[in-house]
Amino acid sequence: MFSWHDLGPLIRVVQCLNSTTYLSIIADEVHPIMLMAYPNGDGFFQRDNAPCHCAHIVQEWFQEHEGDFTLLRWPPQSPDLNPIEHLWDEVKRTIRQLVPQPSNLTELDSAIHQAWCQIPHITFQHLMESMPRGITAVLMAKGGPKKY
Repeated sequence: MFSWHDLGPLIRVVQCLNSTTYLSIIADEVHPIMLMAYPNGDGFFQRDNAPCHCAHIVQEWFQEHEGDFTLLRWPPQSPDLNPIEHLWDEVKRTIRQLVPQPSNLTELDSAIHQAWCQIPHITFQHLMESMPRGITAVLMAKGGPKKY
């Protein structure tokens, strides 16, 4: 996760990401950060329509905590709205440039964390600034693919 102010921690998921695992990450990791960063409940949380994100137990949890932050609705067929994908691209580019390349999962995990921590503030701030333009483009395309 990230916000205008900072990058959040990376959480390594070693098993399949199902609704139970996703809910535990949201409840145990993300929620405390949101409460600390946005004590007045004025933060926004964005997620996509992946099945584990939309499961009934997850929806119930978000309803129980609706005063803690605003959950943004995600339009169908608009995965390109998620700005974190741009940060993952940044991490991938950084790792591809490493010499030597990570040769095992431990080295890869370390390289991912290092690349994540080196993302400049200006990078994720620009992504946050671009969100209104991206949303406008999706609205103009009536929820379809956008040229943005």
